[in-house]
Amino acid sequence: MFRIDGDRRQTADRRTASAVHRPPSAVWIIVILMLALTACELKGSFQAMAQQPRYEPLENSDFYPDHSSARPIEPDTVPRGELRDDALLYTGKQNGSDANVFPFDITREVIQRGQERFNVYCTPCHDYVGGGNGLVVRAGFQRPPSLHDQRLRDAPVGHLFDVITNGMRSMPPYASQVQVRDRWAIIAYIRALQLSQNARIEDVPVEQRGNLGEPPK
Repeated sequence: MFRIDGDRRQTADRRTASAVHRPPSAVWIIVILMLALTACELKGSFQAMAQQPRYEPLENSDFYPDHSSARPIEPDTVPRGELRDDALLYTGKQNGSDANVFPFDITREVIQRGQERFNVYCTPCHDYVGGGNGLVVRAGFQRPPSLHDQRLRDAPVGHLFDVITNGMRSMPPYASQVQVRDRWAIIAYIRALQLSQNARIEDVPVEQRGNLGEPPK
């Protein structure tokens, strides 16, 4: 009898322990409801962020006294990454005059980048070799001067930078389309074009002249 009672007691103890470690179904229901409510709150927050009030570009504003939603830059502040402390790089000038030097080293990669940008922005007017006979000129637009004119061959690179940046006569400014370093890359490529279209045999190193082909007859 003692052994049977002991077995029954052990079975009862195991059932009690199981009941303690297994949460009742009501607890699970409460947990699920709490998770569902939290998810709803998060979804509502995301929706509110997506639909918060905002201004369209150039939209009128009743909040500011000048009724403009686009706010000017605060005095004595500089946008991050826009500190233009290199006058040569950003203006093309040295001591108030057009510079005769580039603000960084000109490599093959820079010239290739300049060729790519030149082909995109300059060839419609200047054509692919800089002669000033691009597609829009052939369509009736005013012809620009040839980049191979002696005046432009002798012009300092700072002058070319100023023209690309601010425009001149019928040429519009390209400051908003062409980044600063790309303007210098274009100028480097223009110098390469000017050299290629006006090269002399004296410009070729003596040891390389044997590689030149016969001139066309």
